[in-house]
Amino acid sequence: MAYELNGATIEADEEGYITDLSVWNQDLAKLIAEDENIDMNDEHWEVVNFLRDYYEEYQIAPAVRVLIKAVKKSMGKDKGNNKYLYTLFPYGPAKQACKIAGLPKPTGCV
Repeated sequence: MAYELNGATIEADEEGYITDLSVWNQDLAKLIAEDENIDMNDEHWEVVNFLRDYYEEYQIAPAVRVLIKAVKKSMGKDKGNNKYLYTLFPYGPAKQACKIAGLPKPTGCV
């Protein structure tokens, strides 16, 4: 699989996770989000940017339970819960948000 962006081909695995994390940018994120039927808004970007910072710090894409805990700690219980995150990313906050954030598939995600 690959994404086409501004005349460039960005390689991705069979599930749509990009293979070279260094090529990620917001335009690519929007393209991946479109592919996932997600209309990015400020709340989506907040989670995506949080995930990118988390990955930079820990070098791992968090599974959903870890993500919820980390978001809760950082953004409060209104956002750090299953319902809120699944509203933003219906196919799984960890899997879908990591894909849009240009990160690898989270460990423990099927």
